[in-house]
Amino acid sequence: MIVLNDLLDYKGYKIYQDTDMFCFSLDSILLANFVTINQNINSIMDIGCGNAPIPLVLTTKTNANITGVEIQKDVYNLAIDSVKYNKLENQIKIINSDINNLYKDYESDSFDVITCNPPYFKVNDKTKQNISEYKKIARHEITLKLEDLCKISKKLLKNNGILAIVHRPDRMVEIFECMKMNNIEPKKIQFIYPKKSENCNLILVEGTKNGKAGIKILEPLIVHDEGGNYSEQVLKTFRE
Repeated sequence: MIVLNDLLDYKGYKIYQDTDMFCFSLDSILLANFVTINQNINSIMDIGCGNAPIPLVLTTKTNANITGVEIQKDVYNLAIDSVKYNKLENQIKIINSDINNLYKDYESDSFDVITCNPPYFKVNDKTKQNISEYKKIARHEITLKLEDLCKISKKLLKNNGILAIVHRPDRMVEIFECMKMNNIEPKKIQFIYPKKSENCNLILVEGTKNGKAGIKILEPLIVHDEGGNYSEQVLKTFRE
């Protein structure tokens, strides 16, 4: 069922979602607030944009042109409707395509920033995939692998351009390796904890194309207090 929900507290924005699919998650909101956005940024690409939560949030932080790429047609349609509802067609462009093919149509050094909330899980014979085709593609590396994301970013990013992703901590070393193999130097990382008493379950990583060595580790972000409510850290993020 398609519903129109508030996009948290962001400028009164709303977002179309399909409750039978995979609604946007806190992961995307955290990534949109983690990535470095400054006044010199003119072009942003969000790979695997889903129903466009990251592009929508980023419009509250920058006037840059934002391109969202979504491979699944039904989800692409939700993104299109969300952009139109919020009257952001002049800033956000949504493309229904496979980035593995689409990136070849772009000239090198086309974007200042690339963001991605990619599939977290590798696919192998033991992989327990979701029955839903949408969830399979969203969660498992069926159409986009980590190494391909970094290769694509190497071509599309300008010199000193930024790649920012949210991922699982158990793949942190692999993320660093894939970035460095593609001349993207890891520069910033933040560890996300569901609660202070629980282990880290997400990481936010930012790298710079042809950047100098040296990484900054941000203060850990705790999502919930022990009562299960959003922490003040997260609520502050929503307000911003």
